Amino acid sequence: MPNAHTISGLATRHLLSIADLHRPDIDSLLALGETYLDLSVQKDARNDILAGKTLINLFFENSTRTEKSFELAARRLGADVINMSMSTSSAAKGETLLDTATTLNAMNPDLLVIRHGASGAPALLSQKVSCAVINAGDGAHEHPTQALLDALTLRTRLGAIDGLRIAICGDILHSRVARSNVQLLNILGAEVRLIGPPTLIPQDADQWGVEVFHDMKSGLKACDVVMMLRLQLERMGGAFVPSKREYFHFYGLDQKKLDYAAPGALVMHPGPMNRGVEISSDIADDPDISLITAQVEAGVAMRMAILHALSLGGVNG
Repeated sequence: MPNAHTISGLATRHLLSIADLHRPDIDSLLALGETYLDLSVQKDARNDILAGKTLINLFFENSTRTEKSFELAARRLGADVINMSMSTSSAAKGETLLDTATTLNAMNPDLLVIRHGASGAPALLSQKVSCAVINAGDGAHEHPTQALLDALTLRTRLGAIDGLRIAICGDILHSRVARSNVQLLNILGAEVRLIGPPTLIPQDADQWGVEVFHDMKSGLKACDVVMMLRLQLERMGGAFVPSKREYFHFYGLDQKKLDYAAPGALVMHPGPMNRGVEISSDIADDPDISLITAQVEAGVAMRMAILHALSLGGVNG
């Protein structure tokens, strides 16, 4: 079982962005995540690495999957966990993020997980609190722990990521998952493609170290992995797509479009899924090609690894 003597701390005190991680950090985290993934299928996956430490989940946006994943990860490592419902807290009554930071600091937590609708909110908070801060998604900026768990999922299934051709498809414009995954997959040696309608591809995407396509047939050609993204209608102020039905016709993943990819191509989705909008149920539920359930399982293990490593303190801490 991993312990504080078998791994070293990260070269960063916080996990705000994939850019915070050096390649050795990433390799160490993924290796530790694999160990915890093996442990998580055993009956007693608990250890006491975080015994006596407190983690606060601070979610300004709802995300049952991510919040509960962090909670379970922390509890399995022996930590005390406080889930703060920001929709009913003082923040909903007008308290600023900096006021919240002052309040949290007085509680002396060891780890703080934050999801916020504003890009940069976790970085701002990290400057005002004395504990390690983990970005669980900020606006359309980043979601680094999702990218890490996706990489863990791929490593577990395929071994190496280096040399894989991976297509990220759909609403790239509003996706923090896409931004974090592009950075991480590029570091790990994958060839990354972005596929989506012009209205949902960021204008600077051609500077991300990726190839950009606007049709699924050419974009999916010879791809080993197809990562579908949720159509984030709640972030769309205008008519980015004509209709959900038309969107699925052109960009939703069904068997016909999957056939454009390499034989044996695998499918991923960070969830929650809009079935019949970005992916068909027969693809999402096929255990031979879908890694979606595996991503959820990897989520707890990867977050256990992240909490473990950050609890050791970074070089800047």
